[in-house]
Amino acid sequence: MSNRILVVDDEESILTLIEFNLQQAGFEVVTAMDGEAALKVALAERPDLIILDLMLPKMDGMEVCKELRLQRVMTPILMLTAKGDEFDKVLGLELGADDYMTKPFSPREVTARVKAILRRTKLHEGTSIDNKEEGRIVIGELKVLPEYFEAYFGEEKLELTPKEFELLIYLAKHKGRVLTRDQLLSAVWNYDFAGDTRIVDVHISHLRDKIETNTKKPIYIKTIRGLGYKLEDPKINE
Repeated sequence: MSNRILVVDDEESILTLIEFNLQQAGFEVVTAMDGEAALKVALAERPDLIILDLMLPKMDGMEVCKELRLQRVMTPILMLTAKGDEFDKVLGLELGADDYMTKPFSPREVTARVKAILRRTKLHEGTSIDNKEEGRIVIGELKVLPEYFEAYFGEEKLELTPKEFELLIYLAKHKGRVLTRDQLLSAVWNYDFAGDTRIVDVHISHLRDKIETNTKKPIYIKTIRGLGYKLEDPKINE
């Protein structure tokens, strides 16, 4: 079954170009030309990925992104921005976008980026429940299943964006190690954000909101002053 992509842009020529190239690459494509329509389609169709223009009539891309995340829709979002747009990439990522591209871009570049995002977030299919537990990482009350794009805190399944999950996996696989912001930036955001470590801080804050009882006194994701962060098992420090 092919992945379904929602493409949202108010310029018909761009919409048609992206739609054609994604279909040629084997994707199923649905489209919308304004923010309100995009939100309705996203909620009804539940696509595997959303390509979302920033400047849209009725409701801009930022608001669409924010509303989807508020409604716990964690579909990967690739934001499109025009070169001259006032766009704070950190704010966009803070509201829940996973990646962004600046216009003009080639259709091939869009398709490659879509494939890369889906490859990182694709669930493994056809594996038994028993095998599902084999690659798990357990740290205190936190359980991460990297192969299944799932994480639990206690009995509760965590609702994470793809980037939040990638960051959590990297921290979990390096449990107890101090990781600098630059290391995390390079490992999780391997292009476009060189040197912009605020993005790491934003996503660390999001993770803490979901796994820490007291975010002002975190016991899982510790800040190592002047260095970076580390994920540790709170039981070790009891």
